[in-house]
Amino acid sequence: MRRILLFLPLTLFVAIVLVFAFRLWAPGDTIVRSRMVGKPMPDFALKPIVPNHPGLAAGDLHAGQPRLVNVFASWCIPCRVEAPQLETVKARGIPIDAIAIRDKSADVTAFLKSNGDPFERIGDDPRSQVQFALGSSGVPETFVVDGAGIIRHQHIGEIRPEDVDGIIRAFEAAR
Repeated sequence: MRRILLFLPLTLFVAIVLVFAFRLWAPGDTIVRSRMVGKPMPDFALKPIVPNHPGLAAGDLHAGQPRLVNVFASWCIPCRVEAPQLETVKARGIPIDAIAIRDKSADVTAFLKSNGDPFERIGDDPRSQVQFALGSSGVPETFVVDGAGIIRHQHIGEIRPEDVDGIIRAFEAAR
């Protein structure tokens, strides 16, 4: 009996190490989904970040037609990756607005010039307040908002070519 008690601490230590090793090998879901899906857009009014686009306000998203709202930044590499897909979505007749996160007007202008400009409105969110109110945890993220201003769908990460049809289906479902 005494001999078993001597090995008990070692056995417990090995069990703890195995549990931690398993959790490191098979981590849980790391995607943070917004709790705002199915809820109204938070109230906001963002001033324009570039001269040739108006800013964006929550009231703009209550106009009776669904819209996409893309959260992006000029310094975001995946935002550059998704730019051609946003152009494709726009070419299919879907209106897209944007929220520029912690950015500068000159940088956004250069981003749009080199990557395309699918946006109708671009609001400046210098402290990410609207981004956090949306439940967005990073850039890029895209939200489908119905004509009543209700968030119907969230796409986390860059839109890849294989995601375009799903975004369009989510938009059509929001009509």
